[in-house]
Amino acid sequence: MANTTNLQVTEFDFDEVKSNLKIFLKNQTEFTDYDFEGSGMSSLLDVLAYNTHYLGFNANMLANEMFLDSAALRSSISSHAKTLGYTPTSARAATAVVNVALNTSDTSATMPAGTVFNATINEDSYQFITIDDVTKALTGSTILFSDTDIYEGSWITTRYSVDSTNVEQRFVINDNRADTSTLRVKVQTSLSDSTTTTYTLATDIALLTSTSTVYFLQEVEAGKYEVYFGDGILSKAVTDGNIIILEYVVTNKTLGNGGSTFTNAATISGVSSVTVTTVSDSVGGAEPESPRSIKLNAPLDYASQGRCVTTEDYKTYVKQLFPNTQAVSVWGGESGSYTAADGVVDTAEYGKVFISVKSTTGRNLNEVQKETLVSDLAPYTVASITPVVVDPETLYLILVVNFKYDSSATTKTVESLETLIDTTISNYNESNLKTFVDVFRYSKMVYAVDNTDTSIVSNTINITMAKYFTPTTTGSYSYKLNFSNAFYNPHSGHNADGGGITASTGFYVSGNTNEMFFDDDGEENLRIYYLVAGVRTYYSSTAGTIDYSEGSISISPIYINAVSNVDDASSTQIRLTVIPNSHDIVPVRNTILEIDTVNSTVSGAIDTIETSDTSGTSTYVATSAYPSTPSSF
Repeated sequence: MANTTNLQVTEFDFDEVKSNLKIFLKNQTEFTDYDFEGSGMSSLLDVLAYNTHYLGFNANMLANEMFLDSAALRSSISSHAKTLGYTPTSARAATAVVNVALNTSDTSATMPAGTVFNATINEDSYQFITIDDVTKALTGSTILFSDTDIYEGSWITTRYSVDSTNVEQRFVINDNRADTSTLRVKVQTSLSDSTTTTYTLATDIALLTSTSTVYFLQEVEAGKYEVYFGDGILSKAVTDGNIIILEYVVTNKTLGNGGSTFTNAATISGVSSVTVTTVSDSVGGAEPESPRSIKLNAPLDYASQGRCVTTEDYKTYVKQLFPNTQAVSVWGGESGSYTAADGVVDTAEYGKVFISVKSTTGRNLNEVQKETLVSDLAPYTVASITPVVVDPETLYLILVVNFKYDSSATTKTVESLETLIDTTISNYNESNLKTFVDVFRYSKMVYAVDNTDTSIVSNTINITMAKYFTPTTTGSYSYKLNFSNAFYNPHSGHNADGGGITASTGFYVSGNTNEMFFDDDGEENLRIYYLVAGVRTYYSSTAGTIDYSEGSISISPIYINAVSNVDDASSTQIRLTVIPNSHDIVPVRNTILEIDTVNSTVSGAIDTIETSDTSGTSTYVATSAYPSTPSSF
């Protein structure tokens, strides 16, 4: 009688499966004395074990792909996202802003979509294009197309003829490098009738009727995107003979970032005398949304359920409604408010929600974009809540890094080590800062510097915070700068003779020819001084106030009629710096932290203790944990 010992069906490793099969057969009376290793049965067991292993592996992978959080294939992830009503973000083209001036006597000119401009980035040539037709009139002797957005890539047009008899017909954008934020969808009546209707992307099916001219978008195989239309009930359907026209930018993604000088590739509206001036360099080129990001955002989008109640709801819909969103911060009025005079402050303002958007273009949203975003949010917003769009503000961190190294542990010079640390700081800046939620962690920065090279034995980093403001040079005005991080002021009157903890770049006031600077007296008073033979002479000892605990500076009304150069370049701004109370700097509400890599410094010295110098401990100097009082720039 055969032994009924069961197989261990929970094991899928090849060796374990084979071992379980042999144990099972050995327990059968027919194979009691059988030599499995020395016979052809061993090969048969190998086949059975491999087959079981493959089946188990494939079944496990199939099960994983059935759920969004465990899926590994992008096609599976995007499919699950679709069931949640979420469309992954496509590749993004780098965008620059230029002014295009035509020197002509024509009364008007049109710059059509697809107008080409060229730029050289890292010694490679890239093409930038416009995506809209723009017409401007003559002003004086020039036709000026101001603040024109140009996109890196090629302007592609794809056409499909609708054929309902082809059940497999699809309207696919046949390039996974397409930027769907630039997509234009038009439906031409027929080959014989060139009348076209522009369709818009559907965002809320509750607003659709049988005549709504909208299209839907989904990611399909190989990272491509498909356009599809309604059925005549849920939005307007396309009919046989219609020509589907898809226009979009195909981009080189991140390779287009960093373009600063642009030239027109051909005449514009027949004009050959063209001047192109860069307003902002090309930024925002990006890879398609990563699987990890899709897994995070798709459930959040679904959870919002077509309404904005929580801050996360607003973040989700802002990203959908404004595709060029790189980062977004949202806070309720109970956590702070905004006024044109004071900026973002702690004062509560109930009934409002404040939104700050960092654009992929690197520019703040203009007034039209802000109004459009508020209007687009209206269908999702609770009736009693008013959205307010606030510009992001950058708080710059200036680092002074002093490190010691073991000269016996490296052949590198101190200059090469300093260069390596410069790179470390730049990498930290790009990877750990520049969004609304990124905190500057002092210990992590120190750790990163220490690990730049094995020869570095210690480092100390002194930090100052910096903000810029643009004075109005036509009259007397007041200004307020909110750092939202407490200032260093260990006692009343701290370092009054040395200028307190405040410094600034130079400026000039009406009625005085001296170059002026800001400092403080350690007792909450902002001062203005000028230098006479290197000695501070105070123009005003009460030029404003400083709230050390709140981290804000208020400048009393003052007529600033000119500013000095900043960082050896012509400027319209004044830089004001302060010493923070903590080495950890926190971004609050609409604040973004960024290291000022231009003004940060790195200095190294041989560690005499580590190298066992006999002069060692008697001459060893440790760097101060706090920076010296900032001087004028």
